Amino acid sequence: MGFMDILNMTLPKPFPDRTLIDGILDFRDFDGITRHERADGIDYFINAFWTSGQRQAHAIHEISYRACFKPQLPAFFISRLTAPGDLVFDPFMGRGTTLVQAALMQRRAAGNDINPLAALMCRPRLRPIDLHDIADSLRSVDWALGKIRRDDLLAFYHPMTLARLEALRDWLAERAPLGAVRPDPVADWIRMVAINRLTGHSPGFFSGRSMPPNQAVSVTAQRRINERLGLAPPERDIAALILRKSKSLLRDGTVPACGAPGLHTGPAWHVPGLAARSVALVVTSPPFLDVVDYAADNWLRCWFAGIDPGAVAIDLHRSEAAWTEMVRRVLAELARLVRPGGHVAFEVGEVRRGRVLLEKRVWQAADGLPFQRLGVLVNLQTFTKTSNCWGVSNGTRGTNSNRIVMLRRL
Repeated sequence: MGFMDILNMTLPKPFPDRTLIDGILDFRDFDGITRHERADGIDYFINAFWTSGQRQAHAIHEISYRACFKPQLPAFFISRLTAPGDLVFDPFMGRGTTLVQAALMQRRAAGNDINPLAALMCRPRLRPIDLHDIADSLRSVDWALGKIRRDDLLAFYHPMTLARLEALRDWLAERAPLGAVRPDPVADWIRMVAINRLTGHSPGFFSGRSMPPNQAVSVTAQRRINERLGLAPPERDIAALILRKSKSLLRDGTVPACGAPGLHTGPAWHVPGLAARSVALVVTSPPFLDVVDYAADNWLRCWFAGIDPGAVAIDLHRSEAAWTEMVRRVLAELARLVRPGGHVAFEVGEVRRGRVLLEKRVWQAADGLPFQRLGVLVNLQTFTKTSNCWGVSNGTRGTNSNRIVMLRRL
């Protein structure tokens, strides 16, 4: 039985007398009946585990990043499987959704990513920040000192805007140099917001009209956009836009102080800076085969931050076997890090129109490791912002569900 066969079942089956996952998550918390199906030796539990009304999240999450999950996903597991003060970890932290949500819920947070850009996106939101300090720091930038170093970027920016971006890059290099252990927190925040405002489709971004806002097209593609629209990039007030976005991010407040976050840069299968058996819960989502090219998507963000994307060893797994082997290496490291009785929630998405069921590969990768394989939670959604944004009809293309492989450390 395939995944779509499971979703198309109309008659819910009763739970077995004792399923492993039923002892951890109380399904009576949810509307309707959670369906239980078994396929290829795997227990599936299917429901809308967070409703549309529960999708409202803390404003500090609202920065764009390709292929990130909603904050409600880690919140679901953090609330049920951890207590305040516990350590929550994400080995593929991306923009830091798991870490930020853990901190909001008064848990300690740790994360890892192969791309140093991830720490720049996550770290500033895990520390208290004041809007007045941000405004004061922006006033200290000498915006007239910027010199254009790359003429090709004029495809995205008005000349005055690009010069101001260069002035900001120079200012950040002094205040929060890349690789600094303790950069100035306000400069760190300003860089994070600036990275998030580099390109987009509205006047709230530094660029002329460009799509989508969570990745940068190539210079050639942007020139084609400009020609098709008959528009040149308009001049933007960088400081005003950073301050406006900062105000929006902070409208619900900042995260509470729950100890210094442990942020690591390196492969997900080798995190030596994190102590063995220290993690209560892992909530993560790895790259999905060859669906997303993170290096190509983030080239402009890397330019602004001073990161050489060619030096970032991001894997693109073209085969299921190679992807499975990567997941096994990661799970072996998680077996070292997760305390006995701790849990792993390993989210996988739909790829190749649902023909590839990655949860089966994760299940296979965990075989023989010191984990109980509890089942797969399927959060079934009837509406997705992504699919509608791209004009994709639900149920045929796009992502309509989250599938989370649940493991418990023996």
